Amino acid sequence: MCAAVRMHDDEPDIDAALVRRLVAAQFPQWRSLPLSPVAASGADHAMFRLGTELAVRLPRVAWASAGVERERHWLPRLAPRLPRPIPVPLAAGRPTAGYPWEWSVLRWLGGANPVVGSLAAPLQLAHDLAGFVNALRAVDPGDGPPAARGVPLAARDAPTRAAIGRLHGTIDTAAATALWEKALRLPEHPGGPAWMHGELSPGNLLLAGQRLSAVLDFGAMGVGDPTVDLIAAWNLLPAGARPAFRTALAADDAAWERGRAWALSIALIQLPYYRSTNPALAANARHVIREVLADRSV
Repeated sequence: MCAAVRMHDDEPDIDAALVRRLVAAQFPQWRSLPLSPVAASGADHAMFRLGTELAVRLPRVAWASAGVERERHWLPRLAPRLPRPIPVPLAAGRPTAGYPWEWSVLRWLGGANPVVGSLAAPLQLAHDLAGFVNALRAVDPGDGPPAARGVPLAARDAPTRAAIGRLHGTIDTAAATALWEKALRLPEHPGGPAWMHGELSPGNLLLAGQRLSAVLDFGAMGVGDPTVDLIAAWNLLPAGARPAFRTALAADDAAWERGRAWALSIALIQLPYYRSTNPALAANARHVIREVLADRSV
């Protein structure tokens, strides 16, 4: 079986043969289960289905491996407080000579990723997403880990401007710069830290029928300014469903504009990085940039 598509220059080769060896050596009780790559694996992790009830998830790159221990510690604590299933690790894989990082075996969560532009019930999905975000924000932040994206927009200024510079001739860089500079003048999040998912993108959501059935990939989770979880308004929801999402989250004008700027910044950085290695993610980044620049909702 061929290796999974590599997303990063320093990514190790991760294929079914490697994963079979890892499972057989560390979890022999599962060694006879069928194994197959998951086509919709994310940019940061490779995913393999193990039997009918399990999944194996392996970081593709060093900076993604840092979230494995955080997920093991926090996801079992968050899961009972959330209205939809999330991937709780069942077993902790260790690094070996053939693979350098911690990895996980999780319960398989069924469903299908939503398809941007083809949502049959976007208003229902907007309410489901907002309910999940509100439930996550309601969890006591306590000693939760700081989220890399739970920071003021100014912390994203340098990489965002660098990405704009790499996209000349590809997007309307003048409009993107103007929106970004306007966003930098917005007031910062006025409240205290709250829990956030950090990457509510179509590839991290599952639907059953028309309803949200699970939320995946908590590698960017943590506490801080939770504005980044508004990004689903532009990377997934159509314009007509955004007001319902905004109302359910009680996002004022400043929060909404910060969320839109977060969506733009993430898409601007993703597009040149994944343009040739992850066509689906690059296509969604282009979609987000178009939607954000066309949005006049504030």
